[in-house]
Amino acid sequence: MMQILKKWNTLRNQILFVFLFVMIIVLLIVGAMTFNRVSMLLESNAKEQLQQVAIETNGRMDTLYDKLNMNTKQVVTDDEVQRVLSNNLGGHPPTFMQRQMLMQIANKYQVTVDGINSSELYTKGYQRIYPLDGEVLSNRVDEQWIEAADQAKGGLVWIGQDPEDRNLFLAIRQVSIMDRAFTGGGYLVVRVNKNYFRLKQHEQNDALHEYTILVDQNSELIATNFDGELEHIVKNKQQTIDLNNHKYMFTKQTSDMTGWTVIILTPVDALTEGISVLRTGIVISGLVGFVIFFVCSFFLSTIITRPISKLTETMRQAGSGTLHMNPEVSSTNEINELNQTYNLLVKETNHLIQMVYEKELIRSKTELKALQAQINPHFLFNTLDALYWSLEESDEEELADLVLAMSDLFRYTITKNNQAEWVTIKQEMEHIERYVQIMKFRFGERLKWNANVPSAFDYVKIPKLLIQPLVENAILHGAENKVGNTEIMVSVEQIEKQNRLLIKVADDGPGIAQETIENIYQSIKLSDVPSRKGNGIALSNVQKRLDLYYRNDRLSGLKIESTEGKGTSVFFEIPLNGGENNA
Repeated sequence: MMQILKKWNTLRNQILFVFLFVMIIVLLIVGAMTFNRVSMLLESNAKEQLQQVAIETNGRMDTLYDKLNMNTKQVVTDDEVQRVLSNNLGGHPPTFMQRQMLMQIANKYQVTVDGINSSELYTKGYQRIYPLDGEVLSNRVDEQWIEAADQAKGGLVWIGQDPEDRNLFLAIRQVSIMDRAFTGGGYLVVRVNKNYFRLKQHEQNDALHEYTILVDQNSELIATNFDGELEHIVKNKQQTIDLNNHKYMFTKQTSDMTGWTVIILTPVDALTEGISVLRTGIVISGLVGFVIFFVCSFFLSTIITRPISKLTETMRQAGSGTLHMNPEVSSTNEINELNQTYNLLVKETNHLIQMVYEKELIRSKTELKALQAQINPHFLFNTLDALYWSLEESDEEELADLVLAMSDLFRYTITKNNQAEWVTIKQEMEHIERYVQIMKFRFGERLKWNANVPSAFDYVKIPKLLIQPLVENAILHGAENKVGNTEIMVSVEQIEKQNRLLIKVADDGPGIAQETIENIYQSIKLSDVPSRKGNGIALSNVQKRLDLYYRNDRLSGLKIESTEGKGTSVFFEIPLNGGENNA
């Protein structure tokens, strides 16, 4: 997980993330504000529209009611009706002919209003004048409606559903006798068709399951397209109501003229249909805006970070030891300045590296010369020492061979030209054999010599006098400190699966204690200029030359393995392809 996070934690991704994050926040805020604002407007407009529908419905009902009121008013103010009822109050009941005439008058006015089914005229004493069946008013309507008519002083009083016919409504008004100071002279009862107050199509939208309910002042139903229970609807005081597992918007409007109430129930789903479209539109617009902004942000972040990425890649190459100047980029002033500063730094660094390299090269060559100058006298002292011992026991012929061998040794050792600094393994081994030949003049048959060098490695280049000092060291510290025969062995072999050679010099001398080996390692590590006492000169010198000649190959250096009483091995590695170019 950490690797994945590290991989994606780039400047471009950070810029892209910040841009997208800001864009998402802006889209969410703008979308939410737009959605809420438009939702409120849609809801408010829907409420206003529904309220307007309720007002229009009430206005239409008021108009119908007013027509009914005017028609009945014309009947009760007719001269003949006034005269007959006034005579009745004076003790002259209407005759049969008068009653028929009054019926004709009522029918004449009734024709002007489609909703009136029939009318009934009663005297002050509740006796029906027409129709001619002698019915009593108190048996027709309740006393409370008669009292309400008296209190209305000639105004029309709505009773409600006719008990005798559920398809008719009843209304009553008192007949005031104008010649008798508007004294109540009787009552007019009107039977109104139920369809007179029918709802129009737009007031009963069954397609949307919208319901319209018209109730009178007593909450009695007048007209509706809802076939369920009305009591809890009429009594509802909330803005919404639940019907049949659906939520409805509740709109209510009461008429000042009639006291009737129009109730409109509109499904909330129908009202929010526009909100759903709006929500979808905002989401789609947000997605389109996100895609556009993502593409633009991606290209913008790429344009910003590409020069930095290129500069970073160039700087990363410096980790491999190569410093390259970054090409000029066309970007912002800050990035151009950063690029120019880096190029200036590379230029100065390359100059310093070249100077340091040249100084190091000079120092290395100087040290190599010093080491060679150091090993030559050391080798000379040991060889002369061997000559001294040989002169005591040798005849003239052996002495001649010894002098000839020493001549070849010195010629090999003190050659100063640069090309002679590197020799082949074969040449080094030939030199070692001449040295061993001289040493045999000193140690005689006690010194045994064995070399195991495959011919495939004869022409591998090595620095001159790299193996011989180890052989010399093995002879002096092995054969000299041991009673009896001592065998010196030199072997060269390739390290398995590596392009390196392992060169080993071993003896079967008295061996070295482990503590002494640690001291030798410490002395080699700390000694910049080995001691001239002869103790450790060979090992320190070889190690120093390995470091100088093979400084780019990261070799492990000299290794010592020894067992007391059994012998010592000293070995080191060199590249299989030589290493002369390192010099």
